[in-house]
Amino acid sequence: MPEISFLQFLADMANPQLAFLPRALLAAVIAALLCAVVGCFVVLRGMAFIGDAVAHAVFPGIAVAFALQTSVLLGGAVAGTLVAVLIAVMSQRRTIKEDSVIGIVFTAAFAVGLVIISRVEGYTGSVSSFLFGSLTGVSTRDLLINAVVGALIVGVVIVLRPWFSAVALDRETARAMSLPVAALDLALYLAVTFAVVLAVQTVGNILVVALLITPAAAARMFTDRLETMMIIAAAIGATGSLLGVWLAWAYDSPTGATIVLSVTVLFALSWLFAPRRGVLAKAVHP
Repeated sequence: MPEISFLQFLADMANPQLAFLPRALLAAVIAALLCAVVGCFVVLRGMAFIGDAVAHAVFPGIAVAFALQTSVLLGGAVAGTLVAVLIAVMSQRRTIKEDSVIGIVFTAAFAVGLVIISRVEGYTGSVSSFLFGSLTGVSTRDLLINAVVGALIVGVVIVLRPWFSAVALDRETARAMSLPVAALDLALYLAVTFAVVLAVQTVGNILVVALLITPAAAARMFTDRLETMMIIAAAIGATGSLLGVWLAWAYDSPTGATIVLSVTVLFALSWLFAPRRGVLAKAVHP
């Protein structure tokens, strides 16, 4: 049994001396909701690599922001946007596949970040929080920014949902329909970028791809309808964040890693017990 029960956790959430705890939970839930919604399109397009790529690509922006003592979120967003634009432009050339472009660009961006950060004194603690997440330092201002940006990105994704779906299902047909495939690619890359930048503070650079992929993959076990998939993915991401923050608080374990493990357990349960597509359902009704 956890050292701190769920009811005790809720009581701690209401304790004014532990004001960082509800902020941490809200930040985790906002990041999980955003990543889950955006991640549905990443999963449908088979682009799991892009989440990892963007997570590495924001590193130079984080490094520059740290060196200049400015917002690391802003620095990461700027770097991620530049890399997203570069990938979107380069991947339109049929001679080089999208995954190859992503691999080239994100490794180069990460290398630039390493060079920059190696020349800054006293960077160890900040890099550690960047790599592994740091929910305890979330301020009210950070929370407000995350909520506003997250809501805007989700709104854009919902509005562009039909066109994102068309490109995900068949790019050549989308081009034949005169859809702006390059612009839609860029819009999706930017949505992934902002989702990753917000989630980096929650689970860190190393684990961020889990929030982007795992809830969406779990949701895919339950439905073929995109709208339903997005709702289920968001619910799984939010539930995993709640469980993760509680268990991290109860066992004094790393919050980001515990959130990822909680979401992974929810995926495993979905994989086993989902109606029609779950392992057990297929065993009973082959």
